[in-house]
Amino acid sequence: MAGKPILHYFDGRGRMENIRWLLAAAGVEFEEKFMKTRDDLEKLRKDGSLMFQQVPMVEIDGMKLVQTRAILNYIAAKHNLYGKDIKERALDKGGRLTQIKEKSRNRYFPAFEKVLKSHGQDYLVGNRLSKADILLTELLYNVEELDSTVLANFPLLKALRTRVSNLPTVKKFLQPGSQRKPLENEESVEAIKKIFS
Repeated sequence: MAGKPILHYFDGRGRMENIRWLLAAAGVEFEEKFMKTRDDLEKLRKDGSLMFQQVPMVEIDGMKLVQTRAILNYIAAKHNLYGKDIKERALDKGGRLTQIKEKSRNRYFPAFEKVLKSHGQDYLVGNRLSKADILLTELLYNVEELDSTVLANFPLLKALRTRVSNLPTVKKFLQPGSQRKPLENEESVEAIKKIFS
């Protein structure tokens, strides 16, 4: 049996948080090796672990995967979080978190609310948990940390967030003391800049 995946990143959310969420929802325990100095990053670069010389990097199933999207796709495929067919997978890709973060809630939240209302199912695609549901739930938590009223006009998104949050593996991930990272503060942002500058 393969060991736990090992996540290489700094001790903060950043691009690795999507990966943490997806692993948590899949019920996969993982370890983390935090980079604390620029030398830690350089060591990974010099030993050939970073194909594109950047993190995040995840050691999983005997591979050293890089690029956030590639890592997420591998985990989603391995743990059946992609949708059952090509049509559902196309819908899943349309909900990528990176595209949503750049847009205002006035554009995307109404669209997701409309999708949930149009098919009357519990999840975004195929009425079963997928990567899209997990990453959207993460986004909802992140935005709510900045504005607790953000979901006031989106009852179906609130229900989706609650549904995903109540999954035993996600519930465990949301508990204090889990591997979920706190919102970055000024100190952690400065530490991150120091590593990557």
